[in-house]
Amino acid sequence: MSFNWTPDELQELVDNNKIVLFMKGTPDEPRCGFSNRAASVLKELKEPFASVNILSDPRAIPSVCAWSDFPTMPQVFINGELIGGSDIALEMYQSGELQEMISESKLE
Repeated sequence: MSFNWTPDELQELVDNNKIVLFMKGTPDEPRCGFSNRAASVLKELKEPFASVNILSDPRAIPSVCAWSDFPTMPQVFINGELIGGSDIALEMYQSGELQEMISESKLE
């Protein structure tokens, strides 16, 4: 994916995908442990998700963090809502809350 990292562009990505992961690296080749954990959790859901490698462009991290008002990476969005990073995604998965959010999705 290629971005100009504008708020409108980021919002459109999140609005058009049920699950979005902004991460360091890719799901198959994560570049940090936290991104690996987040991608692993999302893979366990067996649902398609969009991933964005924020290491692909030096503008990415500051742009995404400013837009989402969340200071760290990775960032997981479900149904257009920021749920947080890898620790929160893992906790929500373990409690079943993440699966519940996915099943309630209005996006197809």
